Amino acid sequence: MASLQAIKYSRGKLLVLDQLRLPHEHHYDEVSTAEEAFECIRSMRVRGAPAIAIVAALAHAVELQNGGCTATTPEDTIAYIESRLDYLKESRPTAVDLSNAIALLKLAARATKLEGLAYPEAKEAILNSYIEAAENILAKDLENNTSIGSYGAAWLQQQFNATPDRPLSVLTHCNTGSLATSGHGTALGIIRSVHAQGLLKHAFCTETRPYNQGSRLTSFELVFEGIPATLITDSMAAALFAQQRARMNIGAVIVGADRVVRNGDTANKIGTYALAVLARHHGVKFVVAAPTTSIDLDTENGDGIKIEERKPEELTQISGAVVEPDGKVDTTRTARVAIADQRIAVWNPAFDVTPHTLIDAIVTERGTVVKGADGRFDFSQVLPERWRR
Repeated sequence: MASLQAIKYSRGKLLVLDQLRLPHEHHYDEVSTAEEAFECIRSMRVRGAPAIAIVAALAHAVELQNGGCTATTPEDTIAYIESRLDYLKESRPTAVDLSNAIALLKLAARATKLEGLAYPEAKEAILNSYIEAAENILAKDLENNTSIGSYGAAWLQQQFNATPDRPLSVLTHCNTGSLATSGHGTALGIIRSVHAQGLLKHAFCTETRPYNQGSRLTSFELVFEGIPATLITDSMAAALFAQQRARMNIGAVIVGADRVVRNGDTANKIGTYALAVLARHHGVKFVVAAPTTSIDLDTENGDGIKIEERKPEELTQISGAVVEPDGKVDTTRTARVAIADQRIAVWNPAFDVTPHTLIDAIVTERGTVVKGADGRFDFSQVLPERWRR
């Protein structure tokens, strides 16, 4: 069965699936300017570190393709591109994929060969360089996710000697599948790959409060693809490990990452740190799935990660399809309701940082990285050029 598509792109046109309407409604928004992309990302109609970077890059590509740049000199053209990218960078500051994509796109524009070209050919060359680089980010992401799935599945099989007769169960948090990427997914991509090999007994997913990406999106993806799965609240993980680990052969928690820093500390959706603590206590492996674009070697440890804080209403209110008195869900009607006293003070960080000491493996598209004898992660094998710097 085909995976869900969060992003549909052809040159000059970008459609983004509105994930706030899932799982009850499939609606694609056309995104054609940097402003529209900023709002789409900020409102979390698109989310997931890879997807955020892809939407930002492609939205500006569409903007350029459709005549959004009125500059007449190469210098002004590059300045326009960079100003738009700097604006988009502020839409979700914690996710490093966006920053890395922006750096790559700026480099592509600046590196355009302009010898012998005058206006308008020079401008056209710069725009084409940018558009091709943005399109390559989309294509490369799907390739990376498939590789992450393969490496992660292989590592899990080796760790637990999983076989079709003795399959493995796992827990995942937030949403890291096709809806968070260009396709296949990172952490959920590993689960897909394990399932495809006949080695998955069951996948458990947390609801992932306060925005419920697990219950709205991950559970939807798992059901859509026929993967055996069960939804739990975030607060049930400890009981799950204590009561079901042996019977269900729960071997690992697999999560994605918005930013992995040099020592392996990992910023991910709020609640990830708590799951890592619980996993360590119960002898369950804790695995981070992250493309190398999510690895930030310039930041030494988690103390240097900026954590986005979001509005109180995400904690005190909730939206959903209306349930009729007979129990049927009316997907044509939605309602927003208050689930807390609206006067209460709220602290709502979008992410937390899991210390590297609680992480057993970090799976990238170039291989699986584990800690050495000194207890430290060494990314030199997967990022040799950046590691030396």
